[in-house]
Amino acid sequence: SADSMQVYRGMDIGTAKPSQEERRIVPHHLIDSRDLDETFNVMECYQEASQAIREILDKGGVPIVVGGTGFYIHALIYGPPSGPPSDPQIRQRLEQEMDLMGPEGMYEKLRALDSDYAISITAHDRHKIVRALEIIAITGQKVSSLKPSASPQMGLHDFRCWFLYKAKEALYSEIEMRCDAMIAAGLIEEVKRLEREGLKENSTASQAIGYRQCLTYLDSMQTQEDWDEFVRTFKQASRRYAKR
Repeated sequence: SADSMQVYRGMDIGTAKPSQEERRIVPHHLIDSRDLDETFNVMECYQEASQAIREILDKGGVPIVVGGTGFYIHALIYGPPSGPPSDPQIRQRLEQEMDLMGPEGMYEKLRALDSDYAISITAHDRHKIVRALEIIAITGQKVSSLKPSASPQMGLHDFRCWFLYKAKEALYSEIEMRCDAMIAAGLIEEVKRLEREGLKENSTASQAIGYRQCLTYLDSMQTQEDWDEFVRTFKQASRRYAKR
């Protein structure tokens, strides 16, 4: 799985995680490997996916990389990003700015400095926004101009990529039905449980589509108007993600 959220235990409905039965039929990797108080980033995905690929090939199987986070798939094929190590002082300053300005304000700051990279992420991804601004502050270069580090995968494996396409008129209606099905399957109850387990403290997981909108609803008065806004923004964010 190249989905940055399916690694977290308990985030099942909102990530459309494969069922236990599906996982019994076909072995899955990089699913349910982290608790909410643990981090997961592109380098960890790259290293763990590379190991899984080698193990599958050694057994005579064909590894199939699926889903969700294009940044992770790109790193797996072309090598992980070559950004510098984090600087604690710069990171602390940027985190303080984030608390003051909010994700949207910091996203606009990033867009002014590196519009090419900004367009590849969302305006709500606090972690990626802060990391990008940190790289720019340390190197004086745009994140989009950094070349990937050398990848041992390149030349070693014959990657074949399939992209599923459906006209947006049909796709968008299916996305909206999928959102309704997730809500009916218990998404609200799942988020309530995860909130007790520390979902809000995980700045990446709490911003995932469906979870962010649900947390906003749970923090509201939970009127019918609040519910309608939750459903509307959940479906809107899902459509926008599919488009991107």
